[in-house]
Formats: sequence, structure tokens, C-alpha cells
Amino acid sequence: MSFQAAEEPECTEIKGSVELIIEPKVKDLGEFAVRRVLPAPERQMVGPFIFFDHMGPAEFEPGQGVQVRPHPHIGIATVTYLFEGEIMHRDNLGFVQPIQCGAVNLMTTGSGMVHSERAGDDLEETSRLHGIQSWMALPVEDEEHDPEFKHYPAEDIPQIDVNGAMVRVVIGEAYGKTSPVHTYSTTLYLECLMPKGSELSLPDQYEELGAYVVTGNVAIDDRSYSEGVMAVAAAGKTMTLHANEDSRVMIVGGDKLGERHIYWNFVSSSRERIEQAKADWREGKFAKVPGETEFIPLPD
Repeated sequence: MSFQAAEEPECTEIKGSVELIIEPKVKDLGEFAVRRVLPAPERQMVGPFIFFDHMGPAEFEPGQGVQVRPHPHIGIATVTYLFEGEIMHRDNLGFVQPIQCGAVNLMTTGSGMVHSERAGDDLEETSRLHGIQSWMALPVEDEEHDPEFKHYPAEDIPQIDVNGAMVRVVIGEAYGKTSPVHTYSTTLYLECLMPKGSELSLPDQYEELGAYVVTGNVAIDDRSYSEGVMAVAAAGKTMTLHANEDSRVMIVGGDKLGERHIYWNFVSSSRERIEQAKADWREGKFAKVPGETEFIPLPD
């Protein structure tokens, strides 16, 4: 989706296995609310994850739904991961693919890609939407990668029971399971469904790791974390989650990639490349999405 302006998340430094707590600011987009977690003032990225938005949950009346007009990206790979609902993805490569619960649509924008995201087949009925929108920065050597799109059905994403918690390995490797989703750098992305009373020790082989509570409440060390909070692990520490109630937690992380410049939907290690992308979009040099006539103008 397009990078909408939002208030900056609040960050708190603490001790123990958690280095930083990020409490996102809520942005009302009219159709639904978004909680922006990354980038945050004191933490631009966790591993390659440079953008992390919690969308919804939202309910739409018949005929209503998400209508994100065509917009461009450079320098990232994106994943919209849904818990409820459906979004129809269309891009300039000609792909038309519904984003459905548990599936992974990996859009590698590289040198430049344009896409739209609109309501799916549930447009004419009362529908719900709930999910996570994330961007992963690409390594410097892959920032100008040829744009590509890959779809992974929900049934292809491995899952495993770990001490009573059901873990889906969306991207990366954990608990003896490896996701088929392509990665450009060491990346971890997990969905963890934790019944009340269950405990889960997170993998410790990743340089950076964050745990975001989508629903419920979990304890780490002696502190509880409720819905809408991300706990970032301290370097060299293993975080163990204790479910105080039935909870859904997303784990993000991987190796450090270094600082990136961000303007709107453009991410790059080069300020000059950002300026070129701005000029290209303003002048209509990006490829068009077949069948789409609208677009989001470059913001001031």
C-alpha cells in the first residue's frame, strides 16, 4: 500500500531481554485505522523490515472497501499478510492476484514497480479486513533488482506446534521448518497463535528480532504486552513469550542492512536515487497498471 503520513510511534527503552518497546500511533484513513510500528523514531528497521503497519480490524458495508489507487515503489520487497478479508492486487507486470488469508504475495519492486490494491470478491457483501502490511528493504546489491511478483498459497506456508503454540513460518527458517518464500537477506517472519498459558522461546540466531502483539496479551520477562505493541529484543538475548490470554503475535527480524532513506513509497541507500524516483513518477515515466486509469500523485 501507499505510505500514508502518520504520527511517529512512541519508543521506550528498558532492560532485560527487551531493548525497546514501540507503541504505534493510530492513523485514521477514513475507511479503516492503521497502526504504524516501523519506521519509529529510535528504530528505523528490525532486520530488513523497514515498514510495518497493522491494518484494522475493520468492517465494510456492501459496496465499500479498500481502494488504493496505483502508486510506485522502489528498493523493497512487500508482503501484505491477512488474517481476515481479501485484497485484489494488480501491478504493471500484468499480475492480478487476490491476497487471501494466510497466503503470501511477494512483490519485489527493485528498480521500480507500480501496483494497486482494491477490495476483492467480497466487495458486494458485508466484509472484514485485518492484516499486516510490511516492507523489507533490499540489500544494496539488489536495490535495482528486476521487478517481480511471486504468489505462495496459504497451504504452502509451513506450520508447527511448539509447546502448544501454532507457529507459521511465513518467511525464513525456525523450529526446523523453512518457508518457500524467497529472501534477499537473512529474514524471519512468523505468525504465532498462542493459547492462554502457552510459552514460546523465540529463535536466537537472528541479529535483530521484534515481537508484535496483534491480539491478546503476552508477558516477556516481568512485563506484559498488550495488543498493538512491539517488543524489540536486546542484542544477544533470547525473548520468551508467555501467553496471559489467547494471543496472536507476529515475529519479525533478520540481519541488519544499514540505514535507508525513505520518501513516501521510495526506499533506497541513495538520496539521489530517491530524487530520481520522485522525478520519474511526477513525469509519468513509471510503467502503468493495465486496466487502471487512476493514480496517487507524488505528495508535496
